[in-house]
Amino acid sequence: MEAITEGVNNINITTDSYKKNRIQVSNTKKPLFFYVNLAKRYMQQHNEVELSALGMAIATVVTVAEILKNNGLAVEKKIMTSTVDIKDDSRGRPVQKAKIEIVLGKTANFDELMAAAAAEDGENGDIEEQNA
Repeated sequence: MEAITEGVNNINITTDSYKKNRIQVSNTKKPLFFYVNLAKRYMQQHNEVELSALGMAIATVVTVAEILKNNGLAVEKKIMTSTVDIKDDSRGRPVQKAKIEIVLGKTANFDELMAAAAAEDGENGDIEEQNA
């Protein structure tokens, strides 16, 4: 009985399957800039974000990452590719899908750029209110 108790106490439960800073991207459910803005918010909260996608959504993830990099907001930390087996109910056999995971971190001037963008949005809002 003691051996069982010791074994149960030594079990390491990993929370890797659910990360707070992971965004699982779909190319059909949300528009591109939804993911860009969500990634910005995640980087503000966690200093880095992991973008993940399967199959046809890989192009969307790469585009989101490139937009963030080209705007000076993010730097690549890690890119991982793999294939995963997904059970296809219509065929009854597993199908392999490509998977990509891109980890992006904040740039040194991320906070300055976000503050400048927020100030610019505030000015535009004032102008729109005056024109109304």
